[in-house]
Amino acid sequence: MRAAAALAAAAILAVGCGSEGPPATGAPVTSLAAAVVEVREVESTVSAEAVVEAVRQSTVSAQIAGRIVDLPFDVGDRVQKGQVIARIDERSVSQAQAASDAQVRAAEAAAQNARAGYERTRALFAQKFVSQAALDKAESDLKAAESQLKAMLAGAGQAATERSFATLAAPYSGVVSARHVQLGEMATPGKPIMTGFDPASLRVVATVASAQVPAIQSGARARVEVPAANRWIEARGIVVVPAADPRTHSTQVRIELPDDAKGIYPGVFARAHFVVGHAPRLMVPRAAIVRRSEVTAAYVLDDSGVPRLRQVRLGSVADEAGIEVLAGLRPGERVALDPVKAGMAAAPRSAG
Repeated sequence: MRAAAALAAAAILAVGCGSEGPPATGAPVTSLAAAVVEVREVESTVSAEAVVEAVRQSTVSAQIAGRIVDLPFDVGDRVQKGQVIARIDERSVSQAQAASDAQVRAAEAAAQNARAGYERTRALFAQKFVSQAALDKAESDLKAAESQLKAMLAGAGQAATERSFATLAAPYSGVVSARHVQLGEMATPGKPIMTGFDPASLRVVATVASAQVPAIQSGARARVEVPAANRWIEARGIVVVPAADPRTHSTQVRIELPDDAKGIYPGVFARAHFVVGHAPRLMVPRAAIVRRSEVTAAYVLDDSGVPRLRQVRLGSVADEAGIEVLAGLRPGERVALDPVKAGMAAAPRSAG
Protein backbone atom coordinates (compact mmCIF):
# COMPACT_ATOMS: atom_id res chain seq x y z
CA MET A 1 0.00 0.00 0.00
CA ARG A 2 2.82 2.42 0.86
CA ALA A 3 4.55 1.70 -2.44
CA ALA A 4 1.30 2.34 -4.37
CA ALA A 5 0.71 5.62 -2.54
CA ALA A 6 4.26 6.76 -3.26
CA LEU A 7 3.82 5.84 -6.91
CA ALA A 8 0.58 7.84 -7.22
CA ALA A 9 2.11 10.89 -5.57
CA ALA A 10 5.14 10.77 -7.84
CA ALA A 11 3.00 10.42 -10.95
CA ILE A 12 0.74 13.36 -10.05
CA LEU A 13 3.76 15.53 -9.21
CA ALA A 14 5.40 14.68 -12.52
CA VAL A 15 2.23 15.45 -14.49
CA GLY A 16 1.61 18.70 -12.67
CA CYS A 17 5.12 19.93 -13.40
CA GLY A 18 4.86 18.89 -17.06
CA SER A 19 8.07 16.85 -16.86
CA GLU A 20 8.88 13.23 -17.36
CA GLY A 21 8.81 10.74 -14.52
CA PRO A 22 11.88 9.45 -12.72
CA PRO A 23 14.39 7.41 -14.68
CA ALA A 24 13.47 3.78 -14.89
CA THR A 25 15.85 0.86 -14.82
CA GLY A 26 15.56 -2.63 -16.07
CA ALA A 27 15.03 -4.29 -19.38
CA PRO A 28 13.52 -2.14 -22.16
CA VAL A 29 9.84 -2.49 -22.94
CA THR A 30 9.54 -3.89 -26.45
CA SER A 31 5.90 -5.04 -26.56
CA LEU A 32 4.31 -1.61 -26.59
CA ALA A 33 2.79 -0.43 -29.86
CA ALA A 34 4.01 3.09 -30.60
CA ALA A 35 3.64 5.87 -33.14
CA VAL A 36 5.85 8.80 -34.04
CA VAL A 37 4.74 12.36 -33.34
CA GLU A 38 5.07 14.23 -36.62
CA VAL A 39 4.26 17.44 -38.38
CA ARG A 40 1.92 16.90 -41.28
CA GLU A 41 -0.37 18.89 -43.51
CA VAL A 42 -3.89 18.77 -42.14
CA GLU A 43 -7.13 20.52 -42.84
CA SER A 44 -7.81 23.61 -40.77
CA THR A 45 -11.31 23.41 -39.41
CA VAL A 46 -13.89 25.42 -37.55
CA SER A 47 -15.60 23.20 -35.01
CA ALA A 48 -19.05 23.58 -33.49
CA GLU A 49 -21.29 21.48 -31.31
CA ALA A 50 -24.26 20.01 -33.13
CA VAL A 51 -27.14 17.58 -32.83
CA VAL A 52 -28.46 14.93 -35.20
CA GLU A 53 -31.99 15.34 -36.47
CA ALA A 54 -34.18 13.59 -39.01
CA VAL A 55 -35.03 15.30 -42.27
CA ARG A 56 -38.34 13.44 -42.31
CA GLN A 57 -39.96 13.07 -38.90
CA SER A 58 -43.72 13.01 -38.44
CA THR A 59 -46.30 12.62 -35.71
CA VAL A 60 -49.45 10.86 -36.93
CA SER A 61 -52.55 12.11 -35.13
CA ALA A 62 -56.17 11.00 -35.00
CA GLN A 63 -58.72 12.79 -37.17
CA ILE A 64 -61.86 11.25 -35.67
CA ALA A 65 -63.03 10.33 -32.18
CA GLY A 66 -63.18 6.72 -31.10
CA ARG A 67 -61.61 3.98 -29.05
CA ILE A 68 -58.26 2.64 -30.25
CA VAL A 69 -58.72 -1.04 -31.11
CA ASP A 70 -55.38 -1.96 -32.72
CA LEU A 71 -51.75 -0.84 -32.26
CA PRO A 72 -49.58 -3.33 -34.14
CA PHE A 73 -46.27 -1.44 -33.73
CA ASP A 74 -44.23 -0.15 -30.81
CA VAL A 75 -41.14 1.98 -30.26
CA GLY A 76 -38.16 0.76 -32.28
CA ASP A 77 -40.21 -1.19 -34.83
CA ARG A 78 -39.58 -0.67 -38.52
CA VAL A 79 -42.64 0.28 -40.55
CA GLN A 80 -43.07 0.22 -44.31
CA LYS A 81 -44.91 2.92 -46.21
CA GLY A 82 -48.65 2.27 -46.21
CA GLN A 83 -48.65 -0.21 -43.32
CA VAL A 84 -51.42 0.23 -40.77
CA ILE A 85 -50.00 1.63 -37.52
CA ALA A 86 -53.30 2.11 -35.65
CA ARG A 87 -57.04 1.44 -35.97
CA ILE A 88 -59.88 3.37 -34.34
CA ASP A 89 -63.31 1.91 -33.68
CA GLU A 90 -65.24 2.76 -36.84
CA ARG A 91 -68.77 1.69 -35.89
CA SER A 92 -70.09 5.23 -35.45
CA VAL A 93 -68.61 6.49 -38.71
CA SER A 94 -69.83 3.36 -40.50
CA GLN A 95 -73.37 4.11 -39.35
CA ALA A 96 -72.99 7.70 -40.53
CA GLN A 97 -71.84 6.45 -43.92
CA ALA A 98 -74.79 4.07 -44.13
CA ALA A 99 -77.18 6.95 -43.40
CA SER A 100 -75.52 9.07 -46.08
CA ASP A 101 -75.83 6.25 -48.61
CA ALA A 102 -79.54 5.95 -47.85
CA GLN A 103 -80.02 9.68 -48.32
CA VAL A 104 -78.23 9.44 -51.66
CA ARG A 105 -80.62 6.72 -52.83
CA ALA A 106 -83.64 8.81 -51.75
CA ALA A 107 -82.25 11.85 -53.56
CA GLU A 108 -81.66 9.79 -56.70
CA ALA A 109 -85.29 8.60 -56.66
CA ALA A 110 -86.55 12.15 -56.15
CA ALA A 111 -84.39 13.45 -58.98
CA GLN A 112 -85.57 10.67 -61.30
CA ASN A 113 -89.21 11.46 -60.48
CA ALA A 114 -88.65 15.19 -61.03
CA ARG A 115 -86.99 14.49 -64.38
CA ALA A 116 -89.95 12.33 -65.50
CA GLY A 117 -92.40 15.02 -64.39
CA TYR A 118 -90.51 17.65 -66.31
CA GLU A 119 -90.52 15.55 -69.49
CA ARG A 120 -94.29 15.00 -69.24
CA THR A 121 -94.97 18.68 -68.60
CA ARG A 122 -92.80 19.72 -71.53
CA ALA A 123 -94.71 17.32 -73.83
CA LEU A 124 -98.04 18.67 -72.64
CA PHE A 125 -96.80 22.24 -73.06
CA ALA A 126 -95.88 21.50 -76.68
CA GLN A 127 -99.49 20.40 -77.25
CA LYS A 128 -100.78 23.54 -75.51
CA PHE A 129 -102.38 21.52 -72.68
CA VAL A 130 -100.48 23.26 -69.83
CA SER A 131 -99.36 26.79 -69.22
CA GLN A 132 -95.84 28.25 -69.23
CA ALA A 133 -96.01 28.52 -65.44
CA ALA A 134 -96.54 24.76 -65.08
CA LEU A 135 -93.50 24.10 -67.28
CA ASP A 136 -91.39 26.53 -65.27
CA LYS A 137 -92.41 24.86 -62.01
CA ALA A 138 -91.53 21.39 -63.37
CA GLU A 139 -88.14 22.67 -64.49
CA SER A 140 -87.54 24.28 -61.08
CA ASP A 141 -88.46 21.05 -59.31
CA LEU A 142 -86.00 19.13 -61.47
CA LYS A 143 -83.12 21.53 -60.70
CA ALA A 144 -83.89 21.41 -56.99
CA ALA A 145 -83.90 17.61 -57.01
CA GLU A 146 -80.61 17.47 -58.91
CA SER A 147 -79.00 19.94 -56.48
CA GLN A 148 -80.25 17.89 -53.55
CA LEU A 149 -78.71 14.78 -55.11
CA LYS A 150 -75.34 16.54 -55.47
CA ALA A 151 -75.47 17.58 -51.82
CA MET A 152 -76.26 14.03 -50.73
CA LEU A 153 -73.41 12.65 -52.85
CA ALA A 154 -71.01 15.15 -51.25
CA GLY A 155 -72.24 14.13 -47.80
CA ALA A 156 -71.71 10.48 -48.64
CA GLY A 157 -68.20 11.22 -49.83
CA GLN A 158 -67.44 13.06 -46.61
CA ALA A 159 -68.78 10.14 -44.58
CA ALA A 160 -66.59 7.71 -46.54
CA THR A 161 -63.57 9.95 -45.98
CA GLU A 162 -64.22 10.11 -42.25
CA ARG A 163 -64.52 6.34 -42.17
CA SER A 164 -61.12 6.04 -43.83
CA PHE A 165 -59.66 8.12 -40.99
CA ALA A 166 -60.32 5.17 -38.68
CA THR A 167 -57.30 3.45 -40.24
CA LEU A 168 -53.97 5.23 -39.76
CA ALA A 169 -51.19 4.28 -42.19
CA ALA A 170 -47.49 5.13 -42.24
CA PRO A 171 -46.79 8.05 -44.62
CA TYR A 172 -43.32 6.68 -45.43
CA SER A 173 -40.99 3.87 -44.42
CA GLY A 174 -39.19 4.48 -41.14
CA VAL A 175 -38.78 3.65 -37.46
CA VAL A 176 -41.27 4.30 -34.67
CA SER A 177 -39.64 6.65 -32.15
CA ALA A 178 -42.61 7.25 -29.82
CA ARG A 179 -46.05 5.77 -29.13
CA HIS A 180 -48.30 8.31 -27.44
CA VAL A 181 -51.34 6.11 -26.67
CA GLN A 182 -52.20 2.67 -25.37
CA LEU A 183 -54.64 0.08 -26.66
CA GLY A 184 -58.18 0.90 -25.54
CA GLU A 185 -57.63 4.62 -24.98
CA MET A 186 -59.97 7.19 -26.45
CA ALA A 187 -58.72 9.04 -29.50
CA THR A 188 -59.88 12.55 -30.28
CA PRO A 189 -59.22 14.71 -33.35
CA GLY A 190 -55.69 16.07 -33.15
CA LYS A 191 -54.46 13.62 -30.49
CA PRO A 192 -50.96 12.27 -31.34
CA ILE A 193 -50.85 8.53 -31.91
CA MET A 194 -47.31 7.70 -33.07
CA THR A 195 -44.11 9.51 -34.02
CA GLY A 196 -41.60 8.12 -36.47
CA PHE A 197 -38.65 9.14 -38.61
CA ASP A 198 -36.84 8.00 -41.72
CA PRO A 199 -33.34 6.76 -40.73
CA ALA A 200 -32.19 6.98 -44.34
CA SER A 201 -32.38 10.79 -44.35
CA LEU A 202 -30.52 12.35 -41.43
CA ARG A 203 -28.72 15.63 -40.99
CA VAL A 204 -26.70 17.44 -38.36
CA VAL A 205 -27.60 20.96 -37.26
CA ALA A 206 -24.80 23.12 -35.87
CA THR A 207 -24.84 26.69 -34.59
CA VAL A 208 -21.84 28.81 -35.58
CA ALA A 209 -20.87 32.45 -35.20
CA SER A 210 -22.16 34.54 -38.09
CA ALA A 211 -18.64 35.82 -38.70
CA GLN A 212 -17.51 32.29 -39.56
CA VAL A 213 -20.18 31.72 -42.21
CA PRO A 214 -18.17 33.12 -45.20
CA ALA A 215 -15.23 30.79 -44.47
CA ILE A 216 -17.59 27.82 -44.07
CA GLN A 217 -19.31 28.61 -47.36
CA SER A 218 -16.01 29.00 -49.21
CA GLY A 219 -14.74 25.65 -47.91
CA ALA A 220 -18.04 23.87 -48.62
CA ARG A 221 -16.79 20.72 -46.87
CA ALA A 222 -17.42 19.28 -43.44
CA ARG A 223 -16.90 16.17 -41.36
CA VAL A 224 -19.12 15.09 -38.52
CA GLU A 225 -17.78 13.48 -35.37
CA VAL A 226 -20.22 11.35 -33.38
CA PRO A 227 -18.52 10.57 -30.04
CA ALA A 228 -21.25 8.19 -28.87
CA ALA A 229 -20.71 5.96 -31.91
CA ASN A 230 -16.96 6.67 -32.18
CA ARG A 231 -17.44 7.55 -35.83
CA TRP A 232 -16.39 10.23 -38.29
CA ILE A 233 -18.70 10.83 -41.23
CA GLU A 234 -17.97 12.80 -44.38
CA ALA A 235 -20.81 15.24 -45.04
CA ARG A 236 -22.76 14.98 -48.27
CA GLY A 237 -23.57 18.68 -48.38
CA ILE A 238 -23.82 21.89 -46.39
CA VAL A 239 -26.76 24.28 -46.23
CA VAL A 240 -26.41 27.59 -44.40
CA VAL A 241 -29.77 28.77 -43.10
CA PRO A 242 -30.24 32.31 -44.52
CA ALA A 243 -31.10 33.84 -41.15
CA ALA A 244 -29.20 34.81 -38.03
CA ASP A 245 -30.19 35.11 -34.39
CA PRO A 246 -30.00 38.83 -33.52
CA ARG A 247 -29.40 38.10 -29.84
CA THR A 248 -26.50 35.64 -30.17
CA HIS A 249 -25.29 36.67 -33.67
CA SER A 250 -25.19 33.02 -34.64
CA THR A 251 -26.35 31.09 -37.69
CA GLN A 252 -27.54 27.54 -38.10
CA VAL A 253 -25.79 25.26 -40.58
CA ARG A 254 -27.38 22.04 -41.76
CA ILE A 255 -25.04 19.20 -42.70
CA GLU A 256 -26.49 16.42 -44.80
CA LEU A 257 -25.35 12.92 -43.89
CA PRO A 258 -24.99 10.07 -46.39
CA ASP A 259 -27.63 7.38 -46.67
CA ASP A 260 -25.37 4.76 -45.09
CA ALA A 261 -25.07 6.63 -41.76
CA LYS A 262 -26.43 3.70 -39.76
CA GLY A 263 -26.52 3.43 -35.99
CA ILE A 264 -27.16 7.16 -35.55
CA TYR A 265 -30.49 8.53 -34.39
CA PRO A 266 -32.08 11.95 -33.94
CA GLY A 267 -31.03 13.76 -30.78
CA VAL A 268 -27.49 12.31 -30.66
CA PHE A 269 -24.75 14.80 -29.81
CA ALA A 270 -22.22 15.48 -32.56
CA ARG A 271 -19.42 17.85 -33.48
CA ALA A 272 -19.25 19.51 -36.85
CA HIS A 273 -15.80 20.23 -38.29
CA PHE A 274 -15.97 22.67 -41.22
CA VAL A 275 -12.92 22.67 -43.49
CA VAL A 276 -11.64 26.22 -44.07
CA GLY A 277 -8.06 25.58 -45.28
CA HIS A 278 -4.84 23.59 -44.84
CA ALA A 279 -1.85 24.09 -42.54
CA PRO A 280 1.05 22.09 -41.02
CA ARG A 281 0.32 20.87 -37.51
CA LEU A 282 2.12 18.70 -34.96
CA MET A 283 -0.17 15.69 -34.66
CA VAL A 284 -0.38 12.86 -32.16
CA PRO A 285 -2.57 9.74 -32.53
CA ARG A 286 -5.84 9.91 -30.64
CA ALA A 287 -5.21 6.50 -29.09
CA ALA A 288 -2.08 7.83 -27.35
CA ILE A 289 -3.94 10.46 -25.32
CA VAL A 290 -4.80 9.64 -21.72
CA ARG A 291 -7.02 11.84 -19.56
CA ARG A 292 -6.87 11.71 -15.78
CA SER A 293 -9.23 14.13 -14.11
CA GLU A 294 -8.25 17.54 -15.56
CA VAL A 295 -4.84 16.37 -16.79
CA THR A 296 -4.22 15.41 -20.42
CA ALA A 297 -1.06 13.40 -21.03
CA ALA A 298 0.67 10.77 -23.15
CA TYR A 299 3.20 8.02 -22.47
CA VAL A 300 6.44 8.95 -24.25
CA LEU A 301 8.92 6.16 -24.98
CA ASP A 302 12.59 6.94 -24.39
CA ASP A 303 15.49 5.46 -26.36
CA SER A 304 15.22 2.26 -24.31
CA GLY A 305 11.51 1.91 -25.00
CA VAL A 306 10.53 2.78 -21.41
CA PRO A 307 7.20 4.68 -21.18
CA ARG A 308 7.07 7.89 -19.18
CA LEU A 309 3.94 9.93 -18.55
CA ARG A 310 4.15 13.49 -19.83
CA GLN A 311 1.53 16.24 -19.72
CA VAL A 312 0.49 17.71 -23.07
CA ARG A 313 -1.69 20.55 -24.27
CA LEU A 314 -3.96 19.80 -27.20
CA GLY A 315 -5.22 22.11 -29.92
CA SER A 316 -8.51 22.34 -31.73
CA VAL A 317 -7.43 20.76 -35.02
CA ALA A 318 -8.33 17.08 -35.21
CA ASP A 319 -9.27 14.34 -37.64
CA GLU A 320 -10.14 10.66 -37.47
CA ALA A 321 -6.58 9.57 -36.72
CA GLY A 322 -4.96 12.31 -34.69
CA ILE A 323 -5.23 15.55 -32.79
CA GLU A 324 -3.05 18.65 -32.71
CA VAL A 325 -0.46 19.05 -29.93
CA LEU A 326 0.43 22.59 -28.87
CA ALA A 327 2.89 21.78 -26.08
CA GLY A 328 4.52 18.80 -24.35
CA LEU A 329 5.75 16.82 -27.35
CA ARG A 330 8.40 17.28 -30.04
CA PRO A 331 8.50 15.98 -33.60
CA GLY A 332 10.08 12.54 -33.85
CA GLU A 333 9.22 11.41 -30.33
CA ARG A 334 7.43 8.10 -29.93
CA VAL A 335 4.24 7.70 -27.92
CA ALA A 336 2.53 4.54 -26.72
CA LEU A 337 -0.74 3.73 -28.46
CA ASP A 338 -2.07 1.76 -25.47
CA PRO A 339 -1.92 4.08 -22.42
CA VAL A 340 -3.32 1.44 -20.08
CA LYS A 341 -0.65 -1.09 -21.00
CA ALA A 342 2.03 1.58 -20.90
CA GLY A 343 0.94 2.65 -17.43
CA MET A 344 1.10 -0.91 -16.18
CA ALA A 345 4.59 -1.29 -17.65
CA ALA A 346 5.79 1.99 -16.13
CA ALA A 347 4.34 1.38 -12.64
CA PRO A 348 6.79 -1.29 -11.35
CA ARG A 349 9.80 0.60 -12.72
CA SER A 350 8.73 3.83 -11.04
CA ALA A 351 8.00 1.97 -7.83
CA GLY A 352 11.42 0.34 -7.91
